[in-house]
Amino acid sequence: MTCSFSSVFSRLAAGLLAGASLAALAVPAEAGTKRPVRWNTGGAVWTTTSSEFKTFLTTGEVTDRALDAGINNSGWTADEIQEGMTKTYAVDIVGVSRFLYSDDGVKFLKDQTRSYFPYWKMKSTSVVALRSAIIADSIDGEISSAGIMAELPVDFRLADTCGTYDGIQNVCAPDKCEGDAQCTSLLSWYVFLPACVQANSVLPEPAARPAYVAPARPLW
Repeated sequence: MTCSFSSVFSRLAAGLLAGASLAALAVPAEAGTKRPVRWNTGGAVWTTTSSEFKTFLTTGEVTDRALDAGINNSGWTADEIQEGMTKTYAVDIVGVSRFLYSDDGVKFLKDQTRSYFPYWKMKSTSVVALRSAIIADSIDGEISSAGIMAELPVDFRLADTCGTYDGIQNVCAPDKCEGDAQCTSLLSWYVFLPACVQANSVLPEPAARPAYVAPARPLW
């Protein structure tokens, strides 16, 4: 199977964009942070580790108190969260990169990191960090909530801090969720995120080639 030069170049460019997104982080970046959710309420912080998420997403067993509370406050059952976060969506890394680096994509990323953002640098690196995770997960042509979470380059917090941040996430499909919990909780936000990225990153169909018309034969 062969690829055109333009296709190879586009995918190389997308890979470079993903690398640039990681490099732009002002903190040491390590894809696959061990602390993807640090529940920050007031002055208290409770961490759910990547291994605790992996156990839940693989087996359905909840081994962490904060994760249990997050599920109970999500508006979904544990089975629904497990299924939603492991569901995969087909994407093209070129389309994903093109969208997330566009003005609309940056606006989307800012909206999607209302209360969930890097633990140390917070909003200053929220767009870069979430974008790098989504692009990294899209390299194999599929994305999922679990995959995006696994690619987070730094610790993320869900902040509910005495009025500065309210712990609410802007679920990207408000017409699809039902009730405050489904439309504002972190785990519900994760369930919807990859589907919204897929919908916004569809590449336009290539223009149809004009039909071949044989030259007219001369009459002489």
